[in-house]
Amino acid sequence: MKLLALETATEACSAALYIDGRVLARFRHAPRLQTELLLPMIEELLAESGMTLGDLDVLAYSRGPGAFTGVRIAAAAVQALAFAKDIPVLAVSSLQTLAQGVRRVHGATSVLAVFDARMDEIYAGAYAVQGELMQPLDSEYVCPPSALPEKLCGEFFVAGNGLVHEAVLRQQCIFTGMDADFFPSAEDVIPLALDLHAREGAQAPELALPVYLRDEVWKKLPGR
Repeated sequence: MKLLALETATEACSAALYIDGRVLARFRHAPRLQTELLLPMIEELLAESGMTLGDLDVLAYSRGPGAFTGVRIAAAAVQALAFAKDIPVLAVSSLQTLAQGVRRVHGATSVLAVFDARMDEIYAGAYAVQGELMQPLDSEYVCPPSALPEKLCGEFFVAGNGLVHEAVLRQQCIFTGMDADFFPSAEDVIPLALDLHAREGAQAPELALPVYLRDEVWKKLPGR
C-alpha cells in the first residue's frame, strides 16, 4: 500500500507518505501558511521516496472539523490530486487524528480532543484506545466549553488549542494529562486511514469534502 496523507485543519501543516510500512513525514506549525507549504511538502516526500503521484494507491486527508480555511485546503488539495491521477480518497476526522497523535506521543488511552472554534465555542471529540487506534466514544460536537455533552465529561488526557478554555473544561472533566500545544499531524492520519480502507474501502475523488460541523456559519461566509 502506498498512501499520501495531508493535514491542515488547525494552525499546523503536514504531509506524510506511507510506503508498505515505511513512513516519511513533514510537519510545521505555521499559521496561515498552509497553502504555501503543502504542495512543496508533497513534492519533497515524493522526491525522497523516488515515487510519483501516479504510484499512489490512495490519498487520505484530515477532513475537519477545524479552521474553516484549513479544512478546505487539505480537501481541495486531495481532490485536485485525486482527479489528476484518478486516485481514490479517504477522509479521517481531524479530532480523531489529534487523539491518535496523543496516543503515539504521550501513550494516552483516553483522549478528549478540543479545538478552539472561536465565537466562544469548541470542537470536541472523545476517544479511547482499541488495539492501537483511538476510536470515538460519541459524536463530534461544536458547543460552548461550559456545555460538554455527558459522554465527554469523564477522565481524559485533554489536548488541543481548545485548552484556552482549560479552567471551564476542568469543571466538567478529570484531566489525566494535558497538552495545549499539540496539533494533529498527517503522520497520525495514516493508521486511521489504513484501518478505514481495510473496513470500508476508499471513495471517489468528488467525495473529498471538508466537514465543518458549524454549517450555518459556513453558509454565511463571503461568496456563499
